[in-house]
Amino acid sequence: MSSRRFLPSRHAVQALVAGLLVAAALPPWGFWPLAIVGVAAFESALEAADTSRQRLLRGWLFGAGWLFPGMVWMWFLTAPGYLVATAMFALFHGVAALVGPRGAWRVLGRPAAHTLAEALRFSFPFGGVPLASLAIGQAGGPFIGVVRVGGALLLTWFVFQVGFALVGPSPVVPALARKRGVTARGEWHGVIGLLLAVGIWAVSPLADAADTPSASPLRVAAVQGGGPQGTHAVDTPSDEVFRRHLEATQQIEPGEADLVVWPENVIDVAVLEGSTELAAVAAEAARLDVPFAVGVTEDTADGDHFVNSQVIVTPEGEVFDQYDKVRRVPFGEYMPMRGLLHALGAPTDLVPRDAVAGTGPAKLSLPDGTTMAVAISWEVFFGGRVNDGIEQGATFVINPTNGSSYTWRVLQTQQVASSRLRAVEQHRWVVQVSPTGFSAFVNPEGDVVQRSGSSQCSVADAEAGEACEQAVLIAEIQQFDGRTWYSNTGNWPWILLLVLLFAGCWVVPARQWQRERQVSPPAPESE
Repeated sequence: MSSRRFLPSRHAVQALVAGLLVAAALPPWGFWPLAIVGVAAFESALEAADTSRQRLLRGWLFGAGWLFPGMVWMWFLTAPGYLVATAMFALFHGVAALVGPRGAWRVLGRPAAHTLAEALRFSFPFGGVPLASLAIGQAGGPFIGVVRVGGALLLTWFVFQVGFALVGPSPVVPALARKRGVTARGEWHGVIGLLLAVGIWAVSPLADAADTPSASPLRVAAVQGGGPQGTHAVDTPSDEVFRRHLEATQQIEPGEADLVVWPENVIDVAVLEGSTELAAVAAEAARLDVPFAVGVTEDTADGDHFVNSQVIVTPEGEVFDQYDKVRRVPFGEYMPMRGLLHALGAPTDLVPRDAVAGTGPAKLSLPDGTTMAVAISWEVFFGGRVNDGIEQGATFVINPTNGSSYTWRVLQTQQVASSRLRAVEQHRWVVQVSPTGFSAFVNPEGDVVQRSGSSQCSVADAEAGEACEQAVLIAEIQQFDGRTWYSNTGNWPWILLLVLLFAGCWVVPARQWQRERQVSPPAPESE
């Protein structure tokens, strides 16, 4: 038996390479044009598939090449979960390739199918994993304005549609192919798809909110205490994390800031009220005469669970407002199927207790009435969480986070890219603050105005006295109260339109085929 039978075909390898090109568009690599090139290469490989099995496999290979590198950060949460989840998400694109229409209508139906696969990944299972997305890969490119119209989901469709249209059955591509001796027939579907995508991009400036500030600017101080990466909460003394942030805050002079923001879960106590940590924060708030937004991890009444919160501490020592994190990190803040995984020998002790999900709106208020949207860490990847705060009248966004569990820079850079998407989606400043990852200020145009370094020192480096990137960033930000188109619509109208587009790309050609059969004259009978 020939060994060639077990070798992957040229087009299967092409599908895998196409996925790797999409991965290269993601942060930290950030070569954004390669996403469109990768999608175009995938369409070329997919159209060459003769069987359903080949379409399924090539769709999976495309997803695998894209998502295994792009989601490698998950390895540091759960290595088996990373392998299983990424293979499953790649299968979403395998199924999309399988059910996508063929023929001329594929150039419209396939982008819709793969975008719907991403919409599923953004929400299922365990609430979804909207990282390593095509939208994140475009945060540094010229097409980011599309999110003002329809959020990250519409930008995902935009990249798929442009890539498929460039290689789909447009009159231009077959003309080029014939010059190379390849037989091809032109259809106008590719031009229609490309014009539709470019048209949405062209009108995206109209979808922006009013550019007139709604209140006086705020001087915000983002405090990054520093510390080693690649550590888990169970292995890190909470008093050491608190001490680093207190030391960094003491660098701020009175009059330099109107608000001080600390990262996620800098304070870890059984009860915040009456704690020495609250007293120390209140003393700094009194010294600077400004409110503090502080990340707190606090035990529930039964002691078996905890709440991840961001609280406002006034100069008088009062906890003025509190937001409890709604979107928890699976396998990071709670353990799905804990009993089953424990029985299988999984290290469930890395998450000894589950966080309790909050239920309140994603906003915090300051004593003077100023409202800010709050997306704690993981929540910034979900456009709906930030939009929830904007609906409550928020004039800017804070993203307190903690990337200390993740080595390398894949997750941290993708989080900055997501902050850029949220800033443009809502026309708001975004303040991202982390103890060891990237802290940054992002303006409503999606530009990173300031950014700290990402501490890459190890536990051994910290014990040897390395600084591990302690920093205080201070910037003046404008407050806005206008709403973009996306802020008013959310995701569901776009999902419905994609479903209708996908269905139409099956129904319309099927009816055309039936009509052609009805009008075709019967074949002459042979004598």
